[in-house]
Amino acid sequence: MCVISGYKHIERLIGRYIAATYASAVEVGSGCNLTAAEVIFLANIPILCTDIRLLPCTSPVRYVVDSIWNPDLSLYRNAECIYAIRPTEEMMASLIAVAQRVNSDLLVYHLGFERFGNGNEEIIDCGVPLIRYVRHRNERE
Repeated sequence: MCVISGYKHIERLIGRYIAATYASAVEVGSGCNLTAAEVIFLANIPILCTDIRLLPCTSPVRYVVDSIWNPDLSLYRNAECIYAIRPTEEMMASLIAVAQRVNSDLLVYHLGFERFGNGNEEIIDCGVPLIRYVRHRNERE
């Protein structure tokens, strides 16, 4: 049993929030933990998952290899929301830069009480604390 499997309720809450709020999304650094993406996919919201390496995941969600440090911006341009679940601290500056360049919101779920930035980020309570580091899109009503 994978230790992360105990956290599936977190990913489901994040997926429900994104599916209810945005018309399209990209998950960065997903690995094989595609629970949030599958919730979004099942809500008929266009979703793409990226990771630095291709892993043997079984899911209907589109999954591509991409490095957030040297991203193919065309993968992110049409996303209203870019999100990451428990990204490494080293990923944060690149995540913010990509979201800003393509005019997408950036949502991050950190492990514990980690934060990145100057403290002006927006905290969203969707059952778990999501931090919106970049805001470009208006939420759907």
